[in-house]
Amino acid sequence: MNFDLSQEQQMIRKTMKEFTDKVVAPGALERDRTKAFPKEIFKQLADMGMMGLPFSEEYGGAGADTISFAIVTEELSRACGSTGITYSAHISLGGAPLNLFGTEEQKHKYLTPICTGESFGAFGLTEPNAGSDAGGTQTRAIEDGDDFIINGSKVYITNASYAKHLAITAITDLKDGKKEISAIIVPTDAEGFTVIDNYEKMGLHSSNTTELVLENVRVPKANLLGKRGEGFRQFLVTLDGGRIGIGAMAVGIAQGAFDKALRYSKERKQFGRSLSDFQITQFKLADMAMKIELARTMVYKAAWLKDQGRPFTKEASMCKLYASEIAMEVADQAVQIHGGYGYMKEYEVERYMRDAKLLEIGEGTSEIQRMVIARQIGC
Repeated sequence: MNFDLSQEQQMIRKTMKEFTDKVVAPGALERDRTKAFPKEIFKQLADMGMMGLPFSEEYGGAGADTISFAIVTEELSRACGSTGITYSAHISLGGAPLNLFGTEEQKHKYLTPICTGESFGAFGLTEPNAGSDAGGTQTRAIEDGDDFIINGSKVYITNASYAKHLAITAITDLKDGKKEISAIIVPTDAEGFTVIDNYEKMGLHSSNTTELVLENVRVPKANLLGKRGEGFRQFLVTLDGGRIGIGAMAVGIAQGAFDKALRYSKERKQFGRSLSDFQITQFKLADMAMKIELARTMVYKAAWLKDQGRPFTKEASMCKLYASEIAMEVADQAVQIHGGYGYMKEYEVERYMRDAKLLEIGEGTSEIQRMVIARQIGC
């Protein structure tokens, strides 16, 4: 078993670490305060070829693997969770469904702008009454000649304000009370399509989280993504990949909080000694480091399985569940090590703690992950 990263993966990690330290980290605190979307950062990422990283060069991507995607997401999140979740959703929720289920024409038309950074990737799944129970979808797409007319709403959608198009799930037929759910590509500038950006969030302040309202939005039937009636299955496959992204993001946030706690423990003097000289602090830091490394290994295993074309549903849920929960734990301990300073915004660990909480909720709550894992192990 070889745990070494390939030369390409090592190069991506080195490049992204330098980029994150130089470009992403310096403005993270101010972006959190002002809720400014990191548009300039993503322009630079596009220039670096990162915006279509795991997709084929035919569509403007870089043809890299899922582990490379996880590395980029982790490094961005290490400095700024908002930047990390924007990138992860762009790839795993915006680009991946098009790549997996789109026709060649759809890929050239809709995936290419995502790969080049001309458009951000987004995916319209969650609704006011359909969160963990995505089968509770109420958005309807009614046939009208060669078109669908769509009515409904979506909530908590990442990146939609900066997306030129996104796939949404909608009911395309209803027989004997059973919903036929399909995925449809919808341009965000379509008549009757409204993107509302006014959520007040606990954390991830500089990421874009929106509500979508569709009122008699007309799109051609050619915009159907994948096979009709398979939207439910498609989004389950999409979420498996997305959970690797959330796991990588959690590892990055945990690493960022740990780094600050370790640095502070060496600088802070108490009773004439550095905090890091006290065994209780050493044990806290040792536990934090161990759990981060375990989480990273789980994320890489899930990503490797995906790249090998092998089943990875169980591992994706495991890495997402474990990494998100240790991210909260590590951030909490980082605040504790900082003492009173940890409660202050300027020391940043409280931001890591606020940002980490979403990871236990988004892309399937911790409770849902345990349900998925239980089914996968035969319960």
